[in-house]
Order: sequence, then C-alpha cells, then structure tokens
Amino acid sequence: MKNSNYLYLQFADRIEKQIKSGVLSVGDKLPSIREVCAETGYSMSTVSKAYYEVESRSLIESRPQSGYYVSNTSARIITEPSPSSPILKGANIDREDLIDQVYGNMTDKNITMLSLGFPSNELLPIAKLNKGMIQAMRSLPNSGTSYDQVKGNLNLRREIARWSFTWGGSLTEEDIITMPGCTSAISHCLMTLTKPGDTIITESPAYFGILQLAKSLGLYIMELPTNMTTGIELEALKKALASKKVKLCLLMSNFSNPSGSMMPAEHKIEVVRLMEFYNIPLIEDDIHGDLYFGSSRPTNCKTYDESGIVLCCSSVSKTLSPGYRVGWVSPGKFKKQILRNKIYHSLSSPTITHEVVGDFLKNGRYENHLRKIRQILNHNCNNYINTVLESFPAGTKVSQPQGGFFLWVELDKSVDTAAFYHLAMQHNISIAPGRIFSFQDQFSNCMRLSFGLPWSNELRQSIQTLGKLATK
Repeated sequence: MKNSNYLYLQFADRIEKQIKSGVLSVGDKLPSIREVCAETGYSMSTVSKAYYEVESRSLIESRPQSGYYVSNTSARIITEPSPSSPILKGANIDREDLIDQVYGNMTDKNITMLSLGFPSNELLPIAKLNKGMIQAMRSLPNSGTSYDQVKGNLNLRREIARWSFTWGGSLTEEDIITMPGCTSAISHCLMTLTKPGDTIITESPAYFGILQLAKSLGLYIMELPTNMTTGIELEALKKALASKKVKLCLLMSNFSNPSGSMMPAEHKIEVVRLMEFYNIPLIEDDIHGDLYFGSSRPTNCKTYDESGIVLCCSSVSKTLSPGYRVGWVSPGKFKKQILRNKIYHSLSSPTITHEVVGDFLKNGRYENHLRKIRQILNHNCNNYINTVLESFPAGTKVSQPQGGFFLWVELDKSVDTAAFYHLAMQHNISIAPGRIFSFQDQFSNCMRLSFGLPWSNELRQSIQTLGKLATK
C-alpha cells in the first residue's frame, strides 16, 4: 500500500536523517511546501504532514509567515545510558516491597503515573470498543457466557494471523493460541518448557514482571549485558549458550521494557540461528512491536524462524485495551505442549473480550488507531526527552527509543532512585526505580519513565519537578 499515509513518514524520516547527519544545520530554512511539491511531485497534503511530523519530533519549528527552520533542540547532544554489566550474584534488596509500593497506587487519579507501562484511556477508542461489546453479546452463543475452544476465539486467531504479514510472518489461525494477556502467554510457555532449577537467559534490565514470574517458577535467571540501543550483546549470548547450562531464552526484540532497545534485523537473524544451532527455545515478547515511530513495522525474531524454535507472544494490552486481557502465542513446534498446559491451567480465554478485539482488527480499524497512537507516542517521547534534557542535572543520560512507551534515564551514581521514588511521591509523581528491573546489584541510579500519558503543561511541570529534585 504505497499511499500518502506511508509516503509522508518516509519523507519525514529523510528530513530527520539530513538534520542528524549535519546536511541541514540549526537555523537552516527548509524549502517551502510548494517548492517541495514542485520538486518531488508529492501532494501538498503529504508534504504538510511530513513537516508536521518532523516538527513533532522537535527537529524543526514553524515561524509565522516565514516557513520551517531547523530548531535549536535538534542540535542537543544526547548521551545514551550505559550498557548493562550484570554481576552474577544476587543483592540483598527487597524488590518485591518496592514493586508493591510503586504499583499499589496505580488507580489513584491524584498521582501522575510516570511509572505505568500502558496507554492512558484518552489514547484508546473506548466508544468503538463499547459498541463492539454490545455487538459481541448479541452475536455470540449464550451472549458470550460459554467457554470458547481451547485454541481460542476463531475470529481473533484469523485476524492475528492476517496481521502477521506486517512483520513478515505468514501465520494461519492454526498457528496461534490465545491467552488472557501477554504475560499469561509467557507464563504458559515457561511452565511448559522448564522445571524448577533450570536456567533461562534474559536481557538486563528486564521487565520486573517477567523476572518475578521466572523466580516464582523456581528458575535461575542469567541476566546478560545489554546495549540500551541494540539490545542483548551477541557475544555474551554466544558464550552463555556454549556453556550448555541454558534451558531457554526470553527476549524482547522490539522496544524492550524498560530500556526501549531494538535489535537490528541482523541481530535477530543471528539470535534465531544460535537458538536453532543449540536447539534452545526462544520465548519472544513482541508486545511493543506495533508501536514503532518509523515508516515501517520492524521484524521480530519469529520472522526468521524456519524451524519453529521461536514462541512469539504478544497482546493488545499496550495498544488497544489493557483490561480486556487479550493475548496470544505463536508457539511453533511446541504447540501441542502449550495447548495441553493451557487446558490444565486456564482451559479457555475470555470469550466476549476476545470476540470484540477480533472484530476490531477487521476492516482497517486497528491500523487507523495504531497510526494515531504511534504519532502521539512519538510526539510524547520527544517532549519527554527535551524536558528531561532541559530540567535534569548535566550528565543525565537518556535513551532514544524508536518506539514503545519507555524512556530509560540514568542519573549520577550518587542518586538512589528507590529513595528518589519516595521523594517524588511527596509531589504526587510516581516513577519506576531502576533496581526493580534486575536481580543483580545494578541500575540503582536509573529509572523508567512512561510516555503513555497525554502531553500537557501539567505533565511538563511534573518532569521539571523531577529534574529539580534530582538536582538537590
């Protein structure tokens, strides 16, 4: 589909590359919209949307009756957070208590929730989903009160399979098992493929929910060094796999939580090759894959899986409806075992909400919604980065994610973000301290900020407040 909706993003990306490479400098005037149209043959609508897109990335600014110019903010040098270097020993820190504190107030409307990793209700098509709920109750047998088949809602599985073409997949409905959320899908995979005492590999930092889940199953977690831009370091992965002590790997290849890293395609190919060589399953969490900021959806590891070694898990909890608990897994050659485990532990997925989401995925509605939410999140991300750079102490490092929900911020070594969390809460601001994202003694001076809230002056002031607190 080579239409203007994609063309304007491609043009915006080209402008961004020219600015970041120095071809266009601060203060340079961009060609007028009419000039670009005459030169390229693009429509005025396409060029206008492209300029607006680049402006939302804080790279250019519009001056009344003058045109577009490269902005001062484009010249900021952003220092990215340091790669992780886990020390393979545990630290005596009660992370469970800290997690309980951070997430115990998640429904409090008086707190600015920069700690939560899902979209604000203002970004979701709630009215359309409500209509879908009514339609589902009318169309489903017994108004949706009956159990669905173990594999899951057929309508939903068909639409997920159809959607797989966006990341280069060619799935059918028979390749998919639905689950009540992505974490549930990962849990079923872990329960099926491991036993207490087994060792699994994760990135570091890693989503605390996965770490705690693996710990609850009696698993040993080997956290590997991770680059905050390109993901897990391949040499460390090769060395760990060669030890032959590893039962499986659990990775987020796209816009990892919390770092926002994304593996390059060549890294994904190499990871799959390694998994196949050592015959070690890869559980891939691709829950943020649809939230990319560029012109095209990135591939995932499953894209390159020809042997069925990758179990790709995902959900609409980060894009459409967190509370509907709609997730799935494409389990590859492990389908029979995963289905059996689902029978034992949950039997069926929620009937009504899965029908609603399956119907929403049809006819381009999901694609239209994603286009809007991606633009908002991209705009939010740039506003967060600019405000952090303006407000936090010199030397603060911040990630530059190309999608997803999260900024990873690294403060001076003297700052303990667990204590900083309590200080921020005195101002009704919640952040996620870095130490909850590892079982090792690291990230105590880091924090995760979610940019899933609508941007506003109040939100800017909250980030500025954090900057002032970090300066004290």
